[in-house]
Amino acid sequence: MTAFGKLIRTTAFRLTLVYLFLFGLFAASLVAYFAWTTRKLITDQITTTVEAETAEIEDIYGRRGLRGVVFTLENRALRPGANLYLVTTPAGQAVAGNVGALAPGVMSKLGWSETFYRRLDDQERSDHRALVRVTELSSGFRLLVGRDLEERRRLNKVVRSAAQWSVLIVVVLGLGGGVFAARRVLRRIDAMTGTTQRIMAGDLSGRLPVGRSGDELDRLAENLNAMLERIEALMSGMKEVSDNIAHDLKTPLTRLRNRAEEALARASGESDYRAALERTIEESDGLIRTFNALLMIARAEAGYASGDMTDFDAAEIARDIHELYEPLAEDDDLILKVEASPCPVRGNRELISQALANLVENAIKYGKPEPADDAAPVIAAELWIEARRDGDQVLLSVTDHGIGIPEADRKHAIERFVRLEASRTLPGSGLGLSLASAVARLHGGELRLADAEPGLRATLAIPARTGEGLASATTLEPAPA
Repeated sequence: MTAFGKLIRTTAFRLTLVYLFLFGLFAASLVAYFAWTTRKLITDQITTTVEAETAEIEDIYGRRGLRGVVFTLENRALRPGANLYLVTTPAGQAVAGNVGALAPGVMSKLGWSETFYRRLDDQERSDHRALVRVTELSSGFRLLVGRDLEERRRLNKVVRSAAQWSVLIVVVLGLGGGVFAARRVLRRIDAMTGTTQRIMAGDLSGRLPVGRSGDELDRLAENLNAMLERIEALMSGMKEVSDNIAHDLKTPLTRLRNRAEEALARASGESDYRAALERTIEESDGLIRTFNALLMIARAEAGYASGDMTDFDAAEIARDIHELYEPLAEDDDLILKVEASPCPVRGNRELISQALANLVENAIKYGKPEPADDAAPVIAAELWIEARRDGDQVLLSVTDHGIGIPEADRKHAIERFVRLEASRTLPGSGLGLSLASAVARLHGGELRLADAEPGLRATLAIPARTGEGLASATTLEPAPA
């Protein structure tokens, strides 16, 4: 398609034609109304003048008779720009006046009419138009008084000329403006098209150009860029998951195969086979948990769980997690406490519970304080689960006093399968913080990692449900010593 063909097919150019037609119609209506109003005004002025002069001549006829009318008309006919005058006998013969010729039947019809005429002194023998009034005098004589319509004709000519030039100017300017606007829009559309073609070719880093005007194309480009960023993040996440599965799950699968092969090669009895099967089942359970965690992260990041949103109190989740993990914490010489006040939220209860459980598991695993020296006794430490309202957010925090996470590593720690150097000797898949972060983002919040001096405070910050009254009392439920 040629450049001109693309230009005239644009929406901007078609809209310009529509607006041009409407504006031209409005301008033509305005000019027509002006012409009609002016024509009516001139006609009214002529009518008033003719009626006044007719009444005056009739008065002269009543006082001085036909001789006085003839004398008066002859004097008035000599004035520059004189009106039209004609007096005829009942038989139709001209008695006095400055009219040499009229259209047939004008004098036989009383009242107003428009007619062609020619003056007595007209050398060009040309016909003119006039608005005349015919009245009947006593004794059957008829009087015609009228005025030439040349002024009205000249005005109509001026109006027609102005209308023609106006239409021409409107068409030229309208088409020029339409071409300019269409070319401007077409350039932006072509730029967007080029970017989308690069994106379809595989370059997901491409973004649509955004101008400074803030018009609808800029808003569309901003929304599409946000969508592209989301798609790029999802594609990067898929690639990252694939790479992580290929690298991080290869080891446990290889270990699982080696143990089965070793059992086949070296087992001497039923007890050896049974031990090998138990280790295989244990390793398989770990793989299943890893895949389940990956599936939950993928569902959360893709927003599939957003349809299971319900209204609930986050404080109940904090108390349930405390009750579930309190015995596990005691086995590791830790005291798990909970502090929860009413925190109404709207979200996926299962995912938020799983995210908080992951934070508690990490706190139990890495939150035990290190002794001052080898001879110092192991002292029981406290872990805190907290649920509270902070402005328009609900904060679900888990605080420990263990080794913590250095500030430089906190952003890296929430990535999939990431295990920091201090935690590599402990069991785990490196997906706990990643799942918690994905759940927070699903609910429009974030996962915050802060220093507990010493230790780590991991906080799920999610939007609170609005329009709910909050109790001021805070419930403290420490575990029994």
